[in-house]
Amino acid sequence: MFENRAFSAFLFDMDGTLLSSIASAERIWTAWARGHGIDPGHLLATMHGVRAIETVARHVPPGIDARTEADRITLMEIEDAEGTEAITGAGAFLRSLPADRWAIVTSAPRPLALARLRAAGLPMPETIVTADDVSVGKPEPEGYLLAAARLGFSASDCLVFEDAHAGIVAGEAAGATVCVVTACLPVSFATDRATLANYEQHRVAIDSATGDLRIIDL
Repeated sequence: MFENRAFSAFLFDMDGTLLSSIASAERIWTAWARGHGIDPGHLLATMHGVRAIETVARHVPPGIDARTEADRITLMEIEDAEGTEAITGAGAFLRSLPADRWAIVTSAPRPLALARLRAAGLPMPETIVTADDVSVGKPEPEGYLLAAARLGFSASDCLVFEDAHAGIVAGEAAGATVCVVTACLPVSFATDRATLANYEQHRVAIDSATGDLRIIDL
């Protein structure tokens, strides 16, 4: 896939890319939508990959404070992580990476991101950019630019792992190469970008001189 490409660092989206929290998120968001007379199907089709506040602001009825509702939903998601699972092979893949060469860039607030990583049994990154760290979320590139800078690299030298359209756009707008993780995507999904079904059939090769990273297919 990328055998001929070396990257300074890997930047990972979280939901749908390293873990699946679909069961929990859709359970809670569906209940919230019905409680406000909002069509759950329409909301669920537009919520993935963006910050809760941005989803709520698009759908909330007039007269209801979007920030209050987004905070309430986040608390419900933190308290109910049942069904959150790691993408196959994600744990071993992350643990094979040097701690200073990878980061997570997620649209979830920090407490929710940490709760989901714990629930999925995934390692905690030293560098994590959450919804709390950016002024505007995906599809804007701010999160990926910030993560690359915190690691000490240019985003153009990084490989971004994403699953959602907003995140793919954000990664490419930051100047990074994007790999699409398809584990949680429909079978009909099509893209001309490089893809991974999951991490099980891949390993990381680390250049002993530079520390640069390559993905090797098994």
